[in-house]
Amino acid sequence: MDITMGYCVGTRPPPSCLILLLLKLLATVSQGLPGTGPRGFHFTHSVYNATVYENSAARTYVNSQSRMGITLIDLSWDIKYRIVSGDEEGFFKAEEVIIADFCFLRIRTKGGNSAILNREIQDNYLLIIKGSVRGEDLEAWTKVNIQVLDMNDLRPLFSPTTYSVTIAESTPLRTSVAQVTATDADIGSNGEFYYYFKNKVDLFSVHPTSGVISLSGRLNYDEKNRYDLEILAVDRGMKLYGNNGVSSTAKLYVHIERINEHAPTIHVVTHVPFSLDKEPTYAVVTVDDLDEGANGEIESVSIVAGDPLDQFFLAKEGKWINEYKIKERKQVNWESFPYGYNLTLQAKDKGSPQKFSAVKIVHIANPRRDTVPVRFVKDTYDVSISEFSPPGVVVAIVKLSPEPLDVEYKLTPGEDAQNFKINPRSGLIVTAQPLNTVKKEVYKLVVTNKEGDLKAQVTIGIEDANDHTPEFQQPLYDAFVNESVPVGTSVLTVSASDKDKGENGYITYSIASLNLLPFAINQFTGVISTTEELDFESSPEIYRFIVRASDWGSPYRHESEVNVTIQIGNVNDNTPLFEKVACQGVISYDFPVGGHITAVSAIDIDELELVKYKIISGNELGFFYLNPDSGVLQLKKSLMNSGIKNGQFALRITATDGENFADPMSVNISVLYGKVSSRSFSCRETRVAQKLAEKLLIKAKANGRLNLEDGFLDFYSVNRQGPHFDKSFPSDVAVKENLPVGANILKIKAYDADSGFNGKVLFTISDGNTDSCFNIDMETGQLQVLMPMDREHTDLYLLNITIYDLGNPQKSSWRLLTINVEDANDNSPVFLQDSYTVNILESSSIGTEIIQVEARDKDLGSNGAVTYSVLTDTQQFAINSSTGIVYVADQLDRESKANYSLKIEARDKAESGQQLFSVVTLEVFLDDVNDCSPAFIPSSYSVKVLEDLPIGTVIAWLETHDPDLGLGGQVRYSLVNDYNGRFEIDKASGAIRLSKELDYEKQQFYNLTVRAKDKGRPVSLSSLSFVEVEVVDVNENLHTPYFPDFAVVGSVKENSRIGTSVLQVTAQDEDSGRDGEIQYSIRDGSGLGRFNIDDESDSGAHETHFATDDNNASYVLTLPCDL
Repeated sequence: MDITMGYCVGTRPPPSCLILLLLKLLATVSQGLPGTGPRGFHFTHSVYNATVYENSAARTYVNSQSRMGITLIDLSWDIKYRIVSGDEEGFFKAEEVIIADFCFLRIRTKGGNSAILNREIQDNYLLIIKGSVRGEDLEAWTKVNIQVLDMNDLRPLFSPTTYSVTIAESTPLRTSVAQVTATDADIGSNGEFYYYFKNKVDLFSVHPTSGVISLSGRLNYDEKNRYDLEILAVDRGMKLYGNNGVSSTAKLYVHIERINEHAPTIHVVTHVPFSLDKEPTYAVVTVDDLDEGANGEIESVSIVAGDPLDQFFLAKEGKWINEYKIKERKQVNWESFPYGYNLTLQAKDKGSPQKFSAVKIVHIANPRRDTVPVRFVKDTYDVSISEFSPPGVVVAIVKLSPEPLDVEYKLTPGEDAQNFKINPRSGLIVTAQPLNTVKKEVYKLVVTNKEGDLKAQVTIGIEDANDHTPEFQQPLYDAFVNESVPVGTSVLTVSASDKDKGENGYITYSIASLNLLPFAINQFTGVISTTEELDFESSPEIYRFIVRASDWGSPYRHESEVNVTIQIGNVNDNTPLFEKVACQGVISYDFPVGGHITAVSAIDIDELELVKYKIISGNELGFFYLNPDSGVLQLKKSLMNSGIKNGQFALRITATDGENFADPMSVNISVLYGKVSSRSFSCRETRVAQKLAEKLLIKAKANGRLNLEDGFLDFYSVNRQGPHFDKSFPSDVAVKENLPVGANILKIKAYDADSGFNGKVLFTISDGNTDSCFNIDMETGQLQVLMPMDREHTDLYLLNITIYDLGNPQKSSWRLLTINVEDANDNSPVFLQDSYTVNILESSSIGTEIIQVEARDKDLGSNGAVTYSVLTDTQQFAINSSTGIVYVADQLDRESKANYSLKIEARDKAESGQQLFSVVTLEVFLDDVNDCSPAFIPSSYSVKVLEDLPIGTVIAWLETHDPDLGLGGQVRYSLVNDYNGRFEIDKASGAIRLSKELDYEKQQFYNLTVRAKDKGRPVSLSSLSFVEVEVVDVNENLHTPYFPDFAVVGSVKENSRIGTSVLQVTAQDEDSGRDGEIQYSIRDGSGLGRFNIDDESDSGAHETHFATDDNNASYVLTLPCDL
């Protein structure tokens, strides 16, 4: 095999990862290509993409993945390339490289004094390239887009470069206290950088990428109050390139501020000054503050409450720096505050933030009075009672406070006091006599104590009751009225008055009669008027009836009655009436003169005048004579000589009483010849006499009824019966001493057979209520508890129950009622303390007695026996029911529950009724014992760490929980294995830091064992955890492999056997280790598929793949070199 190795004509290309191989066949090579012409003169692409690194040295060629150039259709072409535009700064130069039948376009940076490419200024250039053939009119154009690649040529810069923060001494661990910021104008990985401290810092940590500064240790203002930290921002590339130079530095000043941790506490010692002290001191006040510096200094102590008159002040006169004395600013008004003053004090320090003490109440006792003054509960008592109240009705209860044991109440003698009496022991005031006998609206009493130096006024208002009866202005009333008055005529007016007020004195009138009367009375005015026509002839001539006056009071109306007599006057209001009318008869001609023909008769009901008769017609010839008094009709002159034959006479006759005329009656007389019968006249009867008789009978009966009514007596207003107790009235009754005030004991029943006020029964206790424990309702008779009973003081009362009616005269009755007061379980057990508190170790064993509580009951027997129990649902504690000893009943664990609030009950053993009890609170506080090991949260850790992180970076924060208190809960951390100092841990915060650099290529995993140990005494407890640290590889392959030559030319004989070695190429890589290992492959070219290459051979040898029996004289191969 004949192999020729050499380089193409022209300038030697710089190193590149792509190499062009030209393999020439050792045979006749054609000098032209058939079928080509000038029209084939053009670039392979209209646009090419290429790259070049910024800051590239002179004569650095751009790299393109495509073959840039023009195919030589005519091998005689002399092609020249020129940059037409896009390179105003003159960075680039175009060159030609001819290999076989292709003229490559190569673009490189210029040498000399040309400017250097700077991506940060311009990162892209679009060059217009012109290709032409010398001596021929052939041109071609293309564009080359050159992307300037970034180099890590800029360092990160801080902005600002100085930081200052102030943090409190109590700032918790892991708190972010500040953040520094830097920027790098490079892009991609070239712009990445790390933050870390210039010097080793234990109390703070900086996040490598965010720049956040966190607290990783406990601060102590006394040890150090300022930290000056220097933070570096280091480009990650510096380490990779082997340059550890500092890129940028920032300074952080951390000022520590002392915290105002403790509030002031006040201590007071009271003092009773001597009466002769000119500037008395009432208390000495000292104030403590455990803080130091200004935080521990007291700014002021003030009286914030309890001194409304501004009489006290605090004077800083003590021996010690924070000692004050309470003094009086002006003379103290002890009379308004006989019990003394409760001053509320509060202190504040000068710290920041300022803290106030808890308020402290100081009692300033009244030095002038050892006992509380006794005075009446009220200076004035205002009460009101009913005017009906009989003796014994409760009026008021006056009390002294506090009430002396030998108390005695008195009523100051006076006109009003004689109507009341007071119980000297209880202060109960009751009526001593009926109040309606004394016409007063207000009574004023003065109650004093035994000594008479204390007084209280009792004003008793009398509530108006309906205790007055209406009174008529006249004892009786008479009136006269004619029967002829029209209906509605007022006959007379009655009038009555009532001394009561309001509705009790409002009067209405009515007629009290069993018979119907032709009169009515206006119920409001008392006017009596007629209701129908009066008739003297048929009605009584005199009416006698009763008018009743009633008030509108309650519960019953008072009424009074008066007799009224009305006389009816007769009036001539009737006409005479004939007894017979229409008479006719016959007389003879020879009837004698003076003879009696007939007689007429008329009746006048009025009976006031005699009736006169008269012929009004038919007697014109004068033949007849009518007697005016008797009514006898006679013949006045003879008929025989009159010449009248068979004559007829029609007489019309009337009757009169002097005023009224009767209706005319007719008398028809016929004259006949011959003898006439004596009974020749006949008349029609009018029955007037019968009607008159009936009328008179009616009048007689009416008079009889009126006379009968006069015989009735007024049973309504007479108090005939006295009140009586019901048969159910007991002789004695038993009550429990704990019956509450207002409770009902017994309802006493009584009755009175009278009606109205005569039958109204009132109830009182007239005697025996020695302790004023009882009261009876005046209206209902309900016996109630008025004041608490105490069987130990009085166990029996003999009450005189008196009942009264409201009649006139008033009647009463009384009975004795025995009240037996029975003992009751009315005293609850009382604990000797209001509350109990005890501290015990959480390790106390079961059965340990922790405290004894005690309660006492004033009752006797089983009512006073006490048993104890725990009401709170707990398994940890129990109590001895007899002794009250509380003991541990189960295992205790302060970490599960630090304190217990137990409700302890003391209950009596009453055998009947409800048992009484009291409850007290027992606070049990568990003192800590170091019984808990620190527990890691979580139990194990796993972190991933970049191998290029700077030393001092916190890679993990460990956290534990130890519920113990004090030293038992303070945890310290340590590494059991630190891999030869590669890692370290902050003993207080648990922050794990890198102390040496990591190298992924040397070790990828670390398994750290961490111990957390508390500071408990006498034994400390600890626990272990594991931290798995995985090192993450960082790409350290900084250099790209390259071929030293742009193109290599070789040759091979045709018909060479498959596998024949043709050519060897070699690429270079400046990286070391695995990053420097190179792989070869054939990517493109006309010989693709004809040749292959050993991908891992150090020599990069080429072998033929099959016999070259075609017409090609040469082949072009493109070989990339990869890692």
